Amino acid sequence: MSAAVEDALRRLEAAVALLDAAVTRKLDAERSRGDLEAELALMQEDRARLAAELDGALAQLAEAVAVTDDVENRLGRAIGTVEGVITRGRADG
Repeated sequence: MSAAVEDALRRLEAAVALLDAAVTRKLDAERSRGDLEAELALMQEDRARLAAELDGALAQLAEAVAVTDDVENRLGRAIGTVEGVITRGRADG
């Protein structure tokens, strides 16, 4: 073979190697993008689940606060009643 043909073959092989590397990079990038999209979908599912759990916890907290307030009011009235009875007992005694 002539030197010109050999040189052309070397340049062709180099170009094919560059093309192969570019295709590999492109495929890796697309695969990585697919992985990122799957990870994003999982994160969105987790976020939705956590938001639902938070809503439930906030509802339970609101209920607990309401019950606590009711108990506090009842205890206050009971203490007032007991104090009134004690005060009347001392005044009568």
